[in-house]
Amino acid sequence: MTSTGGPTGDVVIAIDGPAGAGKSTVGRAVASRLGLGYLDTGAMYRGVTFGVLRRGLDPGDIESVARVAAAIELSVQDDGITVDGVDASIEIRGRAVTAAVSSVAANSSVRSELVRRQREWVAARGGGVVEGRDIGSVVFPDAALKLYITASPRVRAERRVAEIGGDVDDVESSIIERDRKDSSRADSPLIEASGAVVVDTSGLSITDVVDSVLRLLTPSPGSDDVAG
Repeated sequence: MTSTGGPTGDVVIAIDGPAGAGKSTVGRAVASRLGLGYLDTGAMYRGVTFGVLRRGLDPGDIESVARVAAAIELSVQDDGITVDGVDASIEIRGRAVTAAVSSVAANSSVRSELVRRQREWVAARGGGVVEGRDIGSVVFPDAALKLYITASPRVRAERRVAEIGGDVDDVESSIIERDRKDSSRADSPLIEASGAVVVDTSGLSITDVVDSVLRLLTPSPGSDDVAG
């Protein structure tokens, strides 16, 4: 495998896509199969949002939120996240953080700070599977493999309700609005990165998706580079 993606030649698999499409599940499984580290960058943005709300700040206050992002301690692990030493694994998926995270993620200073931390994370580990919304387009545009994982809003809503409960119609409406915000923000909008392989998980099992991703990483006969 000679194609790389990190700023120092680290092997990176970049996974982007909208909320609830299965990015995290696929990313963790691919990382496990390949023996690579896995980073959920969405959890980082949610962690900053948690820190903002915990301080009683307005998520739309650009300068205050930027200061929080620069100072906050984030530790993202496979089994959760700690924010300033507090286990926030459950709270970052709650309604309050979910309602505010788009505003925080649209803050250019927050994005610059977290992109810096994401690149440091990869450099420290010699690569990894990195999942988010701007990984292939902004953070690691030269990744060895770029994936855009998606699913219909209805399927994504049904999956979310199965995890945390709620009304499918309400969750679907929320997902559609989140997609609109993520895709229309000025800084690092959610897009299909150039060269990304689009995978619609609506009718596929996770095993099917992971197997197809691993096949993309298998060089063709006579080739030294990964597909994609």
